[in-house]
Amino acid sequence: MEECKARVLIADDEPHIRSLIRLIVTSLGAEVVAEATDGEQALSLYKQFSPNMVLLDINMPKLDGIAVLKQIMAINKRTMVVMLTSLNTLEVVKECIDNGAWNYLLKNTTAEELHKEISETWGEYIAAIKASKAVSL
Repeated sequence: MEECKARVLIADDEPHIRSLIRLIVTSLGAEVVAEATDGEQALSLYKQFSPNMVLLDINMPKLDGIAVLKQIMAINKRTMVVMLTSLNTLEVVKECIDNGAWNYLLKNTTAEELHKEISETWGEYIAAIKASKAVSL
């Protein structure tokens, strides 16, 4: 993940999903700075660690992922949030993207496909950040 190393927060109430995502993002050269098991913890850890990438489950206890996404975007719109879910409805996908999510990944996707999607999304994010800096110069 080139010169700009991703600092990642993983938020999912399922331990095996967090483990899989941790393996994938660390294999890409990213640093997992925190892991959350519910939405309130995800928001608290986001505020504490200020990661530039958040992998966020939609269905979590205490506070759902869409509510967390909205609060993260209110704090820093430049945070790359990738939603993870088993929900595959157009309304939910649209709500996530409309509220600032960079991507939307299904949990039943293979580990290889998750690896590819996360890597490509990070590349797009870095390109967008570089482009915005070039424009603001």
